[in-house]
Amino acid sequence: MEGARMWDRRRIIGGDLAKAVLQDLQRLPKHNLDVEDMNPTVHVERNPLQEKHHSLEEAEAIAAHLKSSLEDVVVELFSKAKESLVAAGNTPAATDEPLRARWVEAYFPFTSPSWELEVFWQGDWLEILGCGIVKQELPINAGVPDKVGWAFGVGLERVAMLLFGITDIRLFWSQDRRFLEQFSNNKPIKQFVPFSRYPACYKDVAFWLRSTSSSAGGGLRSNSFDFHENDIMEVVRNVAGDSVEDVKLVDEFSHPVTARKSLCYRINYRSLERTLRNEEVNEIHEMVRKQLVDQYGVELR
Repeated sequence: MEGARMWDRRRIIGGDLAKAVLQDLQRLPKHNLDVEDMNPTVHVERNPLQEKHHSLEEAEAIAAHLKSSLEDVVVELFSKAKESLVAAGNTPAATDEPLRARWVEAYFPFTSPSWELEVFWQGDWLEILGCGIVKQELPINAGVPDKVGWAFGVGLERVAMLLFGITDIRLFWSQDRRFLEQFSNNKPIKQFVPFSRYPACYKDVAFWLRSTSSSAGGGLRSNSFDFHENDIMEVVRNVAGDSVEDVKLVDEFSHPVTARKSLCYRINYRSLERTLRNEEVNEIHEMVRKQLVDQYGVELR
C-alpha cells in the first residue's frame, strides 16, 4: 500500500511553502509516542537534500509533517494490535511497555531524503514502513512540476502479520483451510493459531559490502549506504521463491581500519508442502550467494 501528501506551490498564499506545511502540521492529531530521531533531516552523503528543488527549510517542514502523520498511523495500528493480544488472553510483559518508535535513514529510488520507521514491539525492533520526500523529477515528468510532497509505502501483509500474530508471510497465498477459516470479515481481530508444518533448514550467508577498495567489483551499488535489506530479500525471493520462510540479520560488523561493513543473514528454508532435502537447499543457497555477488558486487566470507 502506498500513499502521498502533496502541496501545490501555485496555491500557497505568499509562496511560503515551509510556512504552509508547518501550519498543516499544527492541525494533525497529537500523540504521546516515544520517538527516537537522532539524525539530521538531510545528510550530504547518506540522505541528500534535493537542492535544485527544495530549500532546507522546506525539506525540514515536509519531513516534520511526514513523520508526525505516520507516527499517528503507528499509534493507531499498534493500539489495535495490543487490543487483539489482550482479547486473546495473550498478555506478555512487552505489551505493558510504553510504545516506542525510531526513525532510521534509508535509501529509496524515488525519494530523498528517505527514512524507515521502526517500532519496538514484544522485545524487538520491527520495520513498519519506508517513506521520504518525493524526488521532484516525478511530478515534473508527470506534468505537475509545482507539486511538492512526501510519500510512503507499507506492505499490507506486514500489517496483517502484526495484527494477527502471523509469522510466515507465505500463508497469505496459501489455500490451506486451517489458515483461511481462522479469519472473517464479520469477526473482530484475533490472534492466529499456528498449525504444524514441515521442518526448517537454516543457512547463513555472510559478506562484505562493496567499497571503493572492494575486491568483489562489478556490482550495481557504489557503497554501503546504497545497500538496503530489501535487496537481499529480493534476491532470496527471486531465487528461492516460496521455499524460504524468513530472512533475518544475525550479525553486523565494521572493520576498524578499512571501515568496510560486513553483514550475516540467516535464511530459513521451509516448504509449506513437503520436507526439503538438504541437498536441494544447498543448491538453492549457492544460487542465492552467487546472485548476491553478481547483482550487488558483495564479497562472500
